[in-house]
Amino acid sequence: MLLWIFRGIFLVVMVGVLLINASSKPFTEAENSPSWWAVVLSGFGMMVFFFLLDVLTPKKKLSALAGVFFALLVGLLISGVLAPVVDMIAGSYGIDVTPEAVFAIKWMMGICICFLTISVVMRTKDDVRFVIPYVEFAKQTKGARPLVLDTSVIIDGRIADLCQSKLFDAPLVVPRFVLNELQLIADSADKLKRSRGRRGLDMLNRMQTDPVIDVEIDDTVVPEAEDVKGVDQKLMVFTKNRNGRLATTDYNLSKVALVREVDVVNINDLANSLKAVALPGETMKVKIIKPGEEAEQGIGYLADGTMVVVEGARNKIGRELLISVTSSLQTSAGKMIFGKFEGFMQETGNSKRRTS
Repeated sequence: MLLWIFRGIFLVVMVGVLLINASSKPFTEAENSPSWWAVVLSGFGMMVFFFLLDVLTPKKKLSALAGVFFALLVGLLISGVLAPVVDMIAGSYGIDVTPEAVFAIKWMMGICICFLTISVVMRTKDDVRFVIPYVEFAKQTKGARPLVLDTSVIIDGRIADLCQSKLFDAPLVVPRFVLNELQLIADSADKLKRSRGRRGLDMLNRMQTDPVIDVEIDDTVVPEAEDVKGVDQKLMVFTKNRNGRLATTDYNLSKVALVREVDVVNINDLANSLKAVALPGETMKVKIIKPGEEAEQGIGYLADGTMVVVEGARNKIGRELLISVTSSLQTSAGKMIFGKFEGFMQETGNSKRRTS
């Protein structure tokens, strides 16, 4: 839309300059003179040529304002270099034009060249640094970089609690194609998928109504994202375009994003890093839920979901034990704590006591 506004301004300016110069006194006194026709035809021809050249070339998007100023400077330099060429052509071929007509042609040529250079930079910003070394237009984002949410992190819902705790003060961005995927999941014939999709929509509505959380549904159409298939691929292209960070709970998507040099915030990794550290020799209580894979092992879980593997607790399922930590292991699936059985925790009134 912004580019078409710029194109409209260009047409208005060109028509205005053409009418002002063509209606000036030297031309109105001799409308059939070669000077008058030279101004009208050259101005109209350049306007149509450069406009069609811009519209018919491939479109790319540039948000950096510095590119416009750089392109304008280049356009002015090129116009200054080509201005003597107009005088040389008029003199070499003996074209009967007045100095006012030559001046008007130079003006319109300068406007067209500046328009073309700005348009080229706006559509090919990523190639400028290869043509001119050490010149690159980087997108600048005010304040914190936005967090682009995928469907998994919206359905998970922990991102809302993290934003409410002020751990994240960055704005949350939900692309339109992610919202469409959530709707497709909510309309699925599978009961489990339908439940997950509806939970995601409820969580999104909760974040939108929360005054503390800044959520934006982005309807921006990114041409690069439209050319790729798959929501995950579109997410990475969209995140790069917004100069943001991708928030997800998908382990595979996190790895692919790192390969594509996209900054990722994995909520699972964040949750694991916030879990309490269990040092060897410390004691803790845990309830055994099920037997372990090895002989004499029992499995229990802490309140934060950390798995605890207890030696000598296979026959103590359903009992609350006091264990001594022997080691801990951090994996991609979460943290595991290994310990050995020390004694039982039994209720005595409102207090608990240990029994061997």
